[in-house]
This record gives sequence, C-alpha cells and structure tokens, in this order.
Amino acid sequence: MANIDYEQIGLKVGLEIHRQLDTKKLFSPVPSELTDKVDFTFQRRLRPTMSELGEVDPAALEEFKKGRTYIYEGNNELSDLVYMDEEPPRGPDREALEVALQIAYLLNAKPVDEIYYMRKIVIDGSNVSGFQRTAIIATDGKVETPWGTVGIPTICLEEDAARIIERKDREVIYRIDRLGIPLIEISTTPDIHHPEQAKVVAKFIGDALRATRKVKRGLGTIRQDLNVSIKGGARIEIKGVQELDMIPLIIEREVQRQLNLLKIRDELRKRGVKPEDIKEEFYDVTDIFQNTKSKIIARTIKKGGRVLAIKLPKFRGLIGMEIQPGRRLGTEFADRAKKYVPGIFHIDELPNYGITQEEVDKVIERLNLGEEDAFVLVAAEEETAKNALREVIKRAREAIEGVPEETRRALPDGNTQYMRPLPGKARMYPETDIPPLRIPDELKKRIKENLPELPQAKVEKYVKEYKLDKSLAQTLVDDERDELFEELIEMGVKPSLAASVLVVVLKGLRKEVPIENITEEHIREAFKLYLEGKIAKEAFEEIFKELALHPEKTAEQVAQEKGLTLLSEEEVVKIVEEVIQQNIEVVRAKGMGAMGLIMGRVMAKVRGKADGKLVSQIVRKKIQELSQG
Repeated sequence: MANIDYEQIGLKVGLEIHRQLDTKKLFSPVPSELTDKVDFTFQRRLRPTMSELGEVDPAALEEFKKGRTYIYEGNNELSDLVYMDEEPPRGPDREALEVALQIAYLLNAKPVDEIYYMRKIVIDGSNVSGFQRTAIIATDGKVETPWGTVGIPTICLEEDAARIIERKDREVIYRIDRLGIPLIEISTTPDIHHPEQAKVVAKFIGDALRATRKVKRGLGTIRQDLNVSIKGGARIEIKGVQELDMIPLIIEREVQRQLNLLKIRDELRKRGVKPEDIKEEFYDVTDIFQNTKSKIIARTIKKGGRVLAIKLPKFRGLIGMEIQPGRRLGTEFADRAKKYVPGIFHIDELPNYGITQEEVDKVIERLNLGEEDAFVLVAAEEETAKNALREVIKRAREAIEGVPEETRRALPDGNTQYMRPLPGKARMYPETDIPPLRIPDELKKRIKENLPELPQAKVEKYVKEYKLDKSLAQTLVDDERDELFEELIEMGVKPSLAASVLVVVLKGLRKEVPIENITEEHIREAFKLYLEGKIAKEAFEEIFKELALHPEKTAEQVAQEKGLTLLSEEEVVKIVEEVIQQNIEVVRAKGMGAMGLIMGRVMAKVRGKADGKLVSQIVRKKIQELSQG
C-alpha cells in the first residue's frame, strides 16, 4: 500500500474529534469525575422516534430490534435527576461554553451569535433519555497543512454518554457518572487526501485543545473518528481511533479494504451474478452432521439446535479472499451475523474446524451447487440460525453492489470491524427544554484577546529563548509540564536543569514507580530545597522515587530520612582527604591523572549529598596540594 496514488483513487478523509472538557457537567453543577462507588440502579427500555420529517434513523431501528434492557448505575455525588432523565436540564455550563469558544478561535473558526441545542437520537442505551444534546458553537474554521487547507465546518458542544460496564445478550449495564461530561466535537471537511495529512490535522486540533488547559487527559477522554471514502467506494465512518500515530495506518487499511471489495464486486459482475440471484432459502443439513467431529456443531445438535445452509451463487473463491491483513469477505459476513451467533462456516475455509471433506461434498450435493457456487453454514436454534443467515444474505447482496456504507470499529492492529449501518440524517430534532442562548459580543472579545499560546509556539520559544533541545522542549509541552517549567524558571532554576528533571529524571522513573503520584507541589518543594542549598541536584531522582511510593510525605522529609541533605563543605573536604589517603600511592604516582579515580570513589560516598561541581573543585585542589608538596 506504500506506493498507492491516493490522488488517482480519489481518497477523501474527514475527521471527527471528540474531547472531554475538564469542567463541571454540561447541564447540571455536578463534578465531571468517574467512580467505582454505586449508590443506586434503575432500568430503562428505549425506542426510536421519528424525526420532524417523519423518518426513522436506520441505525436506531437496528439497535431497537436487539430488544435490550438497560440497567443504569449511579452515584449520589456524581449523578442527579438530570442524568436520570427525571428533571429538565440546566445550563449549559458557563465555563464549558467559554472553553469551547477558546477552541473555536484557536481553530480560526467564527462563533455563532446564538446557540440552539438539538437532540440526536441514540438508543444503544448510552444516553438514558434516548438522545444526546448537542449544539453548534462555531463554524468555518480551518487548518493549514503541506497538502493544502482543510476546513472545519462545525465545532459543537455536547454531552458525553454513559460508560458501559457489562454487555449481555439481552441486557447492558451502564454507569452514568460519565453521562453529561462536556464534550467538544470538531468536524473537518473531507479535504484530507493523504493518510499522513490526516495525522497532521489531528495533531493541530489536539494542540489547540491542549492549549486551553481545560481538556481531560487519559484513556477514554478523547475519541477520534474517521470518515474515509475512495472513488467508486463508499463513505465509511471509523469509530474509536485512540492513538494519533495509528491514523495513517487505519486509513491505509480502509483504502485496502475498499479496493479489494471493488475487485470482488467486479469479479461477481463478470460472473454474471445479480443481487436478486441470492435467494432467502434455508436448507436444513443437520442430518449430514449427525456424527461430525466439529465440536461447535455437535454441541449445538445435542442441545436441539439445527445446522442451516444458504446458497451463494458464483461466490466460491471470493468469500475467502483477503481484504485486510488477516480479514476476508467471510469475516465481514461473520461480523454481520455476530448479533445472533458467535460465528459462521463457509465453503472457502472448509474442510476445517472438524468438518470433513465428505461432509462438505454432501452439502454441495444437497444444495446442488455449481463449480462457482458457495455455501454458508450456521449452527444454532432454528430461528436464530435463520436470522444470522439473513444478515449474511444481506451482506452478500451488498458485495455485488460494491462497498456498503457503514460504521466500523477501529481495531488495535489498524483493521476495522462492522458496528452498525451508517446513521442517516433522520436522527436530529430540536431540544425543547433548553432555550436559545445568545453569546454576548463582549464575551467573544474578551476570549479572543486572551487566547492561550499554542503548544508548537511554546516549543519554538523554549528552543530559542532557553536553548533547550527541541525534542526535550516538545516532550515538556506534550506532557503538559510547560507551566510548571516556567514557574520553576521564575523561582530561579536554570532552564536546562528544570527541563532535565521534569522530562529525563521523571520519565526514567516511570518503569520503577508510579510517577503519577508525584504532584506538582512535590516538585516545587524539591526545587526549593535545591535553591536553598539543602540538597544537590543528584538527589532529585532518589527523592522523587520515594515520593512516588509515599506521596503523603514531603520532599524535605524524604531528604532527611534518606540522608540526602547536603554535607557542609568541611564534611566534603574530610571525605576527600580520607579517599586520597586510602589511594595515596596511586595519587603520588599519577598526580592529576588520578583525578577520575578519586572523583569516582568520593562521589560513591557523597552522591546526592554534595554538589558534583564542589566535589570536583575540592578533589582537584587537594591533589594539586599533594603534588606540589
């Protein structure tokens, strides 16, 4: 895929980036935190509703057909009646709105004059009410890239969904502590025409979000979705892209999938097959497998289930065709059937899984298959098996048309997996509980005049003003240690030392101890001790290691307990003299050539308790005195 001409195949990519804001919840003054403490539960069933135009969203309809019940867990401190859908929403939260406006200006967008909230139908249980509240905050933003300008048509402020705890066949358990956390949603135009360009755009948007200092960090706080299409293919929405570096690979794999699906379409058409040729006819072949060695099939038959087959005319050899590394057209069939059965069997992968060639031949004979015809088997309770095979039939018909529009899930290896049909436009209708909110011009002016500095500008400033290595400066900013870094410089710490401790020392400890326990206050205390001459810079590592394990302690306590407080100059002189006397013959023989040996042995005794520069001065002076004497 590395040599593909993306312009020739007409690659179009659009991004949707969602990021939680670190403020109170959007529609009630509840802290936006997560918890394991559950104080109450309640239950709901959700149903799709028609839009203003009288249409029903296909994704909502498919979710409803699953017939699930939803159990919600809540906490008294982090949930209230608003998020149980028992009280109208309040707000929106003022701070969340101001952060959203900051982001809008950083992305060169124009805030709207008046905010109107809409309801977006969501009936997978993740919103107790059956809809998500969302509003456009700004429009017409843009990002400049080496490949050209990418537009940002909308920036929205919406509420996050509940988080899933457990999924069962007919029941899903959610926790509503995440429900209502403010979520900024940024959408780009499909003007991204290269996988690497998508990464550049996502990075710029991520930098703008981080610049506000009001976005949450950590797993689950950011969700990046991709919309990918090629000429002759279809728009595919890919959900849940967590890592920035994975974006190009996921796009490349989706391009590969669509190109291969188009090849399958062309071959099917060449073979003369039409969608209407695939009949909804089920063949009961249970008797063929009465003595099968396939454990899955044998177990199903023993429980009273059936083995059903369908005929796919002209599909032989194509179901097993690889469309992404390790994934085939048969995998796509199985993904669709998964809502009913764990898996399917198809002719291109058999004999296998305990199914013999003799059994395969008998199925071929029963279905009266030609050389190019294929079959798919499902072992389950009869009606369940039929429902699963109907999904396979639907997907096989789509294969004749080409690439079906759908929403897919990003997998860790860069591949994707079917989730649901692509949502339609029939999922939005006005929010009647929240009145329109006008954004005052003076608020816009104040925010625009006080925008935070973008991370990349800070990196360049640190390199230029403080002479930091660029990678060191970049890590400082990426880890959001830059404000603390600037604070330490104001305290009188040298920039190089501050950066080295914040990046090199702390990152070096990550594999040994939980450095997230080391607070900014711990770091300030340690540097204050250093500036007061109470500890040497060599003591930082040992102090932080102990604080990570015992965050309840102070830096001064650790320094005293570990004997890391600085020795007086007289004490250092005494130790140097002792080491020289222990190695007197070497010093007399080598003179200043023994400097390295003596330094090493002295530092072994005083490391963390004396400044290396002071030790070096004393060792040099004492050896010179001995040589001259």
